[in-house]
Amino acid sequence: MTKKGRFVRSGKVKDIYELDPSHLLFAFSDRVSAFDVMLPSTIPRKGEVLCKLSAYWFETLAVPNHMVRLEGPNSMVVRKMGMIPVECVVRGYLYGSLYERLSRGEVELPGVKDALAAKLPHPYFDPTTKSDLKDEPITEAEIVREGRMTAPELKQVKRSTISIYRKMSERAAAAGFILADLKLEFGRDGRTGAVTLGDSIGPDEFRMWPSDKYAPGRSQDSYDKQLVRDWLIAQGFKDRLDKARKSGLRPPDPPLLPFELIEEVSERYVQVYESLSGRKL
Repeated sequence: MTKKGRFVRSGKVKDIYELDPSHLLFAFSDRVSAFDVMLPSTIPRKGEVLCKLSAYWFETLAVPNHMVRLEGPNSMVVRKMGMIPVECVVRGYLYGSLYERLSRGEVELPGVKDALAAKLPHPYFDPTTKSDLKDEPITEAEIVREGRMTAPELKQVKRSTISIYRKMSERAAAAGFILADLKLEFGRDGRTGAVTLGDSIGPDEFRMWPSDKYAPGRSQDSYDKQLVRDWLIAQGFKDRLDKARKSGLRPPDPPLLPFELIEEVSERYVQVYESLSGRKL
């Protein structure tokens, strides 16, 4: 068993330790965030699902990635990389912030009807900034102009993101799910400088809907973090949070999640892992 090494930092989900100059240990926790805010509740087995499902995708996608090996149920040894400060989001369906921006006239999607959960004619690359406060949409031109990636790197990352989304969508469909959208992160390998897939790939990074319940024009039954978001919206938390952010005020304290919701989210995370990977947790 690898020792944790020197503590580096805690993120929204992972605690990160430096093992040596070339390797890190990701310790996946049961912490949960929504709307870029850490919640006071935790989701049992969430960290284990994120760790093992990430390992499954890294093993099966056949793309260069930073994973070295798993360590126990919820830890992963990875190669150290310089992470690119862009969250590479690809969407196959009109949902979440893309639907909101389209409804407000902030984006144009020719040929796409303003219908919640409508299938897009092709995967839509929709990158955002990477921030501890709030991720914001960013254009491809801004990514290059701000030096986040070179134009060739961006072309490679965009192509890889869409390709990975399509591969994962095929596996999801075979397991009875729709992969509505996906967030990936890339970094530059510490030894070669090559752009490489990193971070994690689990229910915190995608929206997954059961195929047999899908119907456009309404909210979808989600096997991901959307259940938590929906509950917080129903409690008025997102409205209070948005108002505070616009006014430059301190964000409101998020409420505790009810036990029944915590239990349901935990069960769905486990079901997604087992259905996609074909492995028991």
